Amino acid sequence: MFLMDKGKVVTLEDRVPKIKQLRKQKANRRLIIYLSLFFILLALIIYSQSPLSKVAVIEVTGNNHVSKEEIINLAEITKETSIWRVNEEKKSELILEHKEIAEATVQRKFPNSVEINVKENNRVAYIYESNNYYPVMDNGKMLSVLEIGNHLPDDAPLMMNWRNGEMVEYFIGELIKLPQSIINSISEIHHTPTEIDANHITLFMNDGFEVSATIRGFSEKMIAYPSVVEQLDPSVKGVINLEVGTFFKPYESVEEEEDGTDENDG
Repeated sequence: MFLMDKGKVVTLEDRVPKIKQLRKQKANRRLIIYLSLFFILLALIIYSQSPLSKVAVIEVTGNNHVSKEEIINLAEITKETSIWRVNEEKKSELILEHKEIAEATVQRKFPNSVEINVKENNRVAYIYESNNYYPVMDNGKMLSVLEIGNHLPDDAPLMMNWRNGEMVEYFIGELIKLPQSIINSISEIHHTPTEIDANHITLFMNDGFEVSATIRGFSEKMIAYPSVVEQLDPSVKGVINLEVGTFFKPYESVEEEEDGTDENDG
C-alpha cells in the first residue's frame, strides 16, 4: 500500500516505525509526569507527618509595650504546632483581642516559619493615682495598672490629680485630637481647678514652659502651641495662658505679682 507524502510515494511499511516511535515518546512523557506528581505528593505527605513541618521559627515585629512572648501566646502558636494548622486569619483575630494591639497580620513562611507583625495603639498619657500608673490609649481606653519596676514611664505625659472619671474621659477625647508631636512635648498634665473654673488644668512642657488652660476646647487652643513657642525667647521661661486668648508671662513677672499680692494682703 502506498501513501503520498509531499508529492512523494511512501509505503505504509515506512510510516509504521515513525508512528510507533511517536506513540512511545508520548507514553514516556505521560509516565514522567505521573511519576513526578506521585513523588511530589509522597514528599508532601512525608513532610506533613515529619518534625520538619512543625513551626521552628516565630518572628514578631512592630511590638513595643506588648512582649513577643505575650503575642505568641495570644496567637496560640508553639514549636509543636504544625505549619499546616496555622490559620493566618484566625491567629490574627486572637492577637487583636489584646487592648493594646490595633492591627495584626500572621503569615506562614514555608517550610516551617511564622511571621507576626503588629501595630500597637499609642499611649497618649499615664494617669497617676496612689503611686500607680494607668496607661491611656489613643483609642480612649484605659489599661489596668502598669507594672513599672524601677523604670518610670516617659513615653507619654503624666496626668496628676484627676479624680472625676467623666472629666478624665472628656479630656482624653480632647488630647487624642492633637498630633502625636504635641502630645510628646508634654511632660505633666495637672488638674488644677479654681473657684471660677473647675476645668482648669496646668501643663508642664518638656521645653521648660508652663501652660495654663481649660479642658473645654483644649485641643483647638493647644494646637497652636508650636507656633506660639516659636515667637518666644527660649531662654526666658514662663506661663503660656491659653484660657482666653493667648498671652505669655515670664516667671519673673509672675513672681513679682505674687510678691505684690502678699504685701497688699499684709
